[in-house]
Amino acid sequence: MSRRIPEPSRRPLLAVAVGSVAVAGIAEALLWRRWKRSAPAGAGASAARGLRAGAAILAVAVLLDSGIEHYRGSFKNPAMFVAPTLALATLGATMRGGKATPYVFAASLVAGAAGVAFHSYNIGKRAGGFDLLNLFYAAPLGAPAALSLAASFGLAADHPEMAPARLLAPVMALALLGTAAEAGLFHFRGAFHNPVMYAPVTLPPLAAVSLAATAVTPAAIPVTRAALAGTALLGIAGPIFHGYGIHRNMGGWRNWSQMILQGPPLPAPPAFLGIALAGLGLLPSLEQQQG
Repeated sequence: MSRRIPEPSRRPLLAVAVGSVAVAGIAEALLWRRWKRSAPAGAGASAARGLRAGAAILAVAVLLDSGIEHYRGSFKNPAMFVAPTLALATLGATMRGGKATPYVFAASLVAGAAGVAFHSYNIGKRAGGFDLLNLFYAAPLGAPAALSLAASFGLAADHPEMAPARLLAPVMALALLGTAAEAGLFHFRGAFHNPVMYAPVTLPPLAAVSLAATAVTPAAIPVTRAALAGTALLGIAGPIFHGYGIHRNMGGWRNWSQMILQGPPLPAPPAFLGIALAGLGLLPSLEQQQG
């Protein structure tokens, strides 16, 4: 009886991918600091820096999240390569710019919307349709919208005259509500077994309401600033708690190549950080417009 030759491990490939994206995220953070030092002072510069930082962080989150989830699905549909590819292109366009930047952002904007439609179709064709079981375990309904949001932030940063702060504030508020709703769905699936799991469904909605209010009155700005800062911290702390959740899975981090696919998803919480930074950068413009 011939001995079966084991298939080569894919773990090194996954490790290289995760490490590369981590390096890209660190480089983006350093680049944002450079923008902060070199850009002229003013509300417009603050908004542009915040929007660029938000776009970059969202692009990294989509790159990692879609890459891991679609890898888990074995990329059985060639369209599953689109999201991570365009997320990487969006990150590059945000960091480096160039003549192709508007086309990259436009493609990502369309691809994100198409992804929501595709995931909706995927859920709808299952037995039971849009029931809780399918919403829990099928393709995440709102996840592709993060790619469109990253592209929108990038376009707004490059063309501030086309996206005044009063229009962007409600968009960011809706983005926070949508992200909180998706977090709430999956934390409900986890039965909120840890009280910290209530944080993403309480603080971001408060930040969303106060951010929308700043488009009407500057009196809401102090509350909004505090709520957005808390939401940003939530986006940083989330991967740590999710990492602990992976540790509690069978095998934990010793079996990381399997457990990182099972979740909780490490790249999901930074979406809060990206939206919050964009909102914080927008506050001076809102204050100036209403002053």
